Amino acid sequence: MVPEAAPTSYYGRPILKQPVWRPDIAAYLFSGGLAGGSAMLAAAARRRGNDALARRALLTAFAGISVSPVLLIRDLGRPSRFYNMLRVAKPTSPMSVGTWVLTAAGTSSGIAAGCEVLGVLPRLRGAAETAAGALGPALSTYTAVLLADTAVPVWHEARQELPFVFAGTAAATAGAAAVVLTPPGAAAPARRFCVGGAALALAATEVMQRRLGELGEPYRRGEPGRFARLARGLTATGAVAVAGAGRWRPAAVTGGLAVLAGGACERWSVFLAGGASAADPRFTVGPQREHLRRRPAAPAAG
Repeated sequence: MVPEAAPTSYYGRPILKQPVWRPDIAAYLFSGGLAGGSAMLAAAARRRGNDALARRALLTAFAGISVSPVLLIRDLGRPSRFYNMLRVAKPTSPMSVGTWVLTAAGTSSGIAAGCEVLGVLPRLRGAAETAAGALGPALSTYTAVLLADTAVPVWHEARQELPFVFAGTAAATAGAAAVVLTPPGAAAPARRFCVGGAALALAATEVMQRRLGELGEPYRRGEPGRFARLARGLTATGAVAVAGAGRWRPAAVTGGLAVLAGGACERWSVFLAGGASAADPRFTVGPQREHLRRRPAAPAAG
């Protein structure tokens, strides 16, 4: 928590460099979560024999994961930088793990989607779809771990809740996309997935902001705050529409689109809040002093 007497830095200059990621990364946070959630939904729907839902969720996963490497490479500047990360697998690095998860999930989704569209090799499609679904949770949440692994205060201090926020948003947006694309008669599992994910995202966000206290100020003020409020409003309103009137096609589409827009706003708010907290010395010095005050005193030498 930030102390009452707001700390400052040398001449009030930022202590941390602001994140150098471009808006492409904010878009990737959304597309990767959508792809991971949709892959899980597709695999689950196929096991239950709901081919109509599985097909649409699978193609949504493939679309989301196809865009993701493009966004990453645009931010990195050169394709070779992305390929070079595949030369080494480093389990202690969220970036390395995420690159491998993205590659494996993309390959599995691509094979499954290709077999689905062409109507060939159903066993291969099933195996690839299952693999993509198994990788879905990691694909949906590794970006939260990646953000929390930085020194940016509003990300690092939210390391306990941020993965749940991202997991909930991934499920909500995946369910919402499937609700929009699938006939209501086959979309019941997608509606449940959407509403459950929205509830998790809203609850985890509330817990995160309460625990952050004054350190979470960037989520309440300025542009990040505006998008955070939009995210909550759109997600809650859309989830209520999907839950209450999802069998009526116009309500399902309207509610699903609202949840998708809320998920995009949530990711953009998290992205912007990181830059705001890194730029303000209060959010860097304050938590450090608080941690020092809480540290047990060293025993006296004797």
